[in-house]
Amino acid sequence: MPKFSIVIPLYNKAKYIAKTLNRVLNQTFSDFEIIIVNDGSTDNSFEVVEKFTDARVKLFTTKNQGVSAARNFGIKKAQGNYIAFLDADDFWEEIFLETINGLIISYPNEHIFATALKIMTSKRVYPATYKHFNLKQNETGILSYFTASIGHSILHCANSVFSKKAVENIGYFDESLKTNEDTDYWIRSGFKYNVVFVNKPLATHHFTGSGLSKTNKTTYKSIDFKKYIKQSNKQPQSKAFLNKNIYSSIIKYKLLSDRKNSNALKNIIEPKHINIKQKFVISLPPTMLKPLIYFYNLFNKEKNYY
Repeated sequence: MPKFSIVIPLYNKAKYIAKTLNRVLNQTFSDFEIIIVNDGSTDNSFEVVEKFTDARVKLFTTKNQGVSAARNFGIKKAQGNYIAFLDADDFWEEIFLETINGLIISYPNEHIFATALKIMTSKRVYPATYKHFNLKQNETGILSYFTASIGHSILHCANSVFSKKAVENIGYFDESLKTNEDTDYWIRSGFKYNVVFVNKPLATHHFTGSGLSKTNKTTYKSIDFKKYIKQSNKQPQSKAFLNKNIYSSIIKYKLLSDRKNSNALKNIIEPKHINIKQKFVISLPPTMLKPLIYFYNLFNKEKNYY
């Protein structure tokens, strides 16, 4: 039985998957299996992976059902004591698993582990900005997910590892969500566990900038934030994070002129957890909001999340 099961959902990433796999196979810690779930790719992603002969690479193909279904399929196939999530165009430094294994040994009572993250765009690579913890470079600490993730989330599908016990307790990814399914999973995780986090960037996320306003999307479904309100009342440290994400979903609904859903979220957002600028933005009609977001994205191309 391997120590780690690395779950990689794969959909039309033929251009990137070889680099991702090679970075995993070159890890200094070698006790792992790689579970690749080919989610009905229509390019030659399957053929690229098929060329890898390492016995630790296990390739499965399913019909296209989305990234959450692919991750859930991989979780069910996982044999390791710890499950690492990795997307098919993201990659690790060679000491990522060795570092995580060290954290597991040092913090035997904890269940979620992560390293700092780097962001790769078409123009540059830069470290993610973490604003709400005091860890120095290379320092490790046990953090509350919610309080540490107000800036950039400390959990990501490029840098996070969960004990199998934690995954069984948290459950599967929500397959009804086509976006933000990872954030929904981190929220559920944060209500149950702290995160052992080392402030050392050993994982890289390939940011493609495919936000809502840059695509032809005509529909959007947000996380069901209502189901987390009761829990947030018991764990007030979660409120700022939840309201930040409710705010983001309101904007997405407004960009689609979906008044019903944007108003429903405005009814549950807590004004004391958003600032004056945010209150102003969500009060704007779509006709004014759309050009505002357009110009914001134009001058902040690498921060485009809408």
